[in-house]
Amino acid sequence: MNRAKTFPIERRGLLLVISSPSGAGKTTLTRRLLDSDPSITMSVSVTTRAPRPGEVDGKDYLFISMEKFNAMRDSGELLEWAEVFGNCYGTPKAPVQASLAVGRDVLFDIDWQGTQQLAQVMPEDLVRIFILPPSAEALQDRLIRRAQDSVVTVAKRMAEAAREISHWAEYDYVIVNHDLETSDREIRAILEAERLKRKRRTGLTAFVRALSEKL
Repeated sequence: MNRAKTFPIERRGLLLVISSPSGAGKTTLTRRLLDSDPSITMSVSVTTRAPRPGEVDGKDYLFISMEKFNAMRDSGELLEWAEVFGNCYGTPKAPVQASLAVGRDVLFDIDWQGTQQLAQVMPEDLVRIFILPPSAEALQDRLIRRAQDSVVTVAKRMAEAAREISHWAEYDYVIVNHDLETSDREIRAILEAERLKRKRRTGLTAFVRALSEKL
């Protein structure tokens, strides 16, 4: 049986924000998504903090001085920025806008402060997911097992978690990360549905017009 050829319909990219308290599994979930989906790219933030073990400049973050950060912020080169635990983080504007224009999605690993700022400047492009831990005990356990932070820092992050979680209702979707496989599937389902939204499929008008002409 002959099958008609199918062609992808052009679409605008989207901004996918995944936020959570530290230790809730956000980093692992975002890496799984990036490794398996070639249509999404990670937004590389600038930060004034020092690299952690294993982090690569230009891949995990762009590590810059406070002076450089302030210059980028003041000149409007950042879509959003925030100060967290005494360090500053921000999203460079130009690469994000370039990706959206060619139909590539951009993944953000930012907190509620940055998400609020993105919602102010690019609300139509934004999809927000908040990751919750299954319990407070599980969150503390994950922070301790991560072994990247001191005991004092772990205590600070636990105290901060309550404030971060209080912003869950500002997000479009909320996932309780009981296990990575289920959470991974839920994130992919959200992303696929958002990609199919009519407002993002910029090529639909031309497609429907051509289709109608042949009916």
